[in-house]
Amino acid sequence: MLASERAYLRLREDIVSGRLAPGTALGEVEQAARLGVSRTPLREALRRLGAEGLCVIGKGRTYTVSEISPDDVRHLFELREALECQAARLAAMRGARAVFSDLAQRFGEATRLLSPDDPEHANYYRLVADLDEALDEAVANPALQRALASLRSQVARARRLSKDDPSRLVQAAREHQMIAQAIADGDATLAVQATAIHLRASLDTILTALIETTDHDLTAADRPPGTPA
Repeated sequence: MLASERAYLRLREDIVSGRLAPGTALGEVEQAARLGVSRTPLREALRRLGAEGLCVIGKGRTYTVSEISPDDVRHLFELREALECQAARLAAMRGARAVFSDLAQRFGEATRLLSPDDPEHANYYRLVADLDEALDEAVANPALQRALASLRSQVARARRLSKDDPSRLVQAAREHQMIAQAIADGDATLAVQATAIHLRASLDTILTALIETTDHDLTAADRPPGTPA
C-alpha cells in the first residue's frame, strides 16, 4: 500500500471515529511523525481529506479537522437522499437477488449484534458496510460509487459526533432490512421509499443529538469555573 494511501486511511478513521476532534490542527511535522510517513504523502492524504470535507485549510495554511453543524448535516442529507435513493433504485433493477435476500435476513437478526460489550457497535456497522458494498456492486456506476464513498465518510462522522442511540439502531436495522428486501424483490419503488424513510429518521436522530450537545456545551460555557454540570 502506498504511504499516501496508508496516511489517508489512518487519518480518515481518526477523524470519523472522533479521535481527532473538530478543530484539531493537523500539522504536517506532527502528523507525518505520528503516521510514520514523509510530508509529501501526508500532503496528498490531507488534500484527499479536504476534498471530502473532513478537513479544511486554516491559519498558516495548516489543515484542521472541519467542524460539523446542524446546517452541515441538513445539507449532507439533502445530497444523501438524492444519491442513496438512486442507488437503491438501480440496485433493485440490477442487483443479485440472493445477495440482498441474505442481507435482509442478517438485518432481521441484527439486534444480536447490538451488545453492551461492543459500545462502538462495530459488528453492526460491519453489516451496514456489507450493505453499502452490495449496493456499490449492484449499481455498477463508478461515478455514483465515488460520490457515495465520499458522502459516507461525512455521514459516519456526523453519526459518531451525535452519539449512537441503541434504540435507534434497532429501528435502523428494521429499516435496512426493508431496503434490502425490496431490492431482493426487485421492487424499485419500495426500495426508494424505504431508503427515504430511513434517511429522514436518521437525519432527525442526528440533528436532535447535535442540537442537544450544542445546547449543553453553550450552557456549560456560561457556568462559572468549577461549577458542576
